[in-house]
Amino acid sequence: MTKKAKLHLFEAFGVELEYMIVSKQTLDVLPISDLLLTDEYGQIQGEWEHGDIAWSNELVGHVIEIKSNGPKPDLKALSDSFHENIKVINKRLSAHNAMLLSSAAHPWMNPNTETVLWAHDSHEIYQMYDSIFGCKGHGWSNLQSTHINLPFYDDEEFSKLHTAIRFLLPLIPSLTASSPILREKFTEYYDRRLYYYERNQSNIPVLTGRVIPERIYSKHGYQKYIYDKITEALRPHNSNGLLNPIWMNSRGAIARFDRGAVEIRIIDIQECAQSDLAVVAFLVEILKLLVGGNWISFEKQKSFSTDALQEIFHDTVRSGSKTKIESTTYRECFGVDEETGQASTIWREIYKTVTEKGTSEFEVWKPTIRRMIQSGTLAERIIAAVDDDYSHENILRIYRELSECLKNGELFRA
Repeated sequence: MTKKAKLHLFEAFGVELEYMIVSKQTLDVLPISDLLLTDEYGQIQGEWEHGDIAWSNELVGHVIEIKSNGPKPDLKALSDSFHENIKVINKRLSAHNAMLLSSAAHPWMNPNTETVLWAHDSHEIYQMYDSIFGCKGHGWSNLQSTHINLPFYDDEEFSKLHTAIRFLLPLIPSLTASSPILREKFTEYYDRRLYYYERNQSNIPVLTGRVIPERIYSKHGYQKYIYDKITEALRPHNSNGLLNPIWMNSRGAIARFDRGAVEIRIIDIQECAQSDLAVVAFLVEILKLLVGGNWISFEKQKSFSTDALQEIFHDTVRSGSKTKIESTTYRECFGVDEETGQASTIWREIYKTVTEKGTSEFEVWKPTIRRMIQSGTLAERIIAAVDDDYSHENILRIYRELSECLKNGELFRA
């Protein structure tokens, strides 16, 4: 096999989207992802290529992941490919009276009784996860996210990219939160998925760390301070060697030196692929500017401690775009000096700078991002639509609207 050429910063992007499979009538979860991954010979595959997009299994049977089939340079073309694949999947699921549903958490799933782990290839790894962590919980079996893989060529590029991502991570939930309801109640968090994300591997705390990554600037440093420590912590649980430390690293952004990429993992999936790819395009433009020192210098980005960034992260996970950013130092990095500055104010300033200094590729995404910033996170729009009526009928109606947004490639109403 020919070795793939390594990519430089922002030359191409890998995107992964996770969706629930639900009943068309009731919207209850259906653990039938294996039906989508069965080939013409009746063999169930863990991954199936469909042009520019690949489909693959996840931990549980009611979730399907669709992802770019390798790094892609054109996010608009990738968005179109995702949408076409969603239509194909929905057509196949229709034969089983099922469909895909977006957003980062199912609003009434009971993971204690409805969790069905993937039972086919690599199932022994998932069984190990379950034996160590107990995967019948919202943080494991009821969550859907968007992952972005961003390339780097060498330690110098890794250092710049990882530092910029680390600096931006705490703000992301205030743009992308979409998991406000569990068991038909408002959880008091707009991003409840990330609340669990930080806690669901707490019996081996080195796996997730503080979610916000440590200040590390080289492959050697990452190996020493993260992967070697994960290897040691896994030793009592990993006598058969099934658990790869690279897979087990669960920070909010993880370095994949085997791929030459940093993977951002804290983005709640949105209502449709077009929204998700708009978010990807927006974050890419912001990171380009941060790497180029357009707001603050590399040294200034490095200066923020993990504790300081984690404090902002905790606030945005709870309060979304309405978060009051208490850190004057962080606010002022983006030109927001008023003490009452909310996350939404920062996003407006960021959007203004991106539209002025960003690349032409962002032009197509401007209307979507503008609406998202003006209207608040999907989680906030969902809660506004609920309007204090948490009856099953009302929540069913709203999430049925979300399924239509996914089918049609439309934003959920403000």
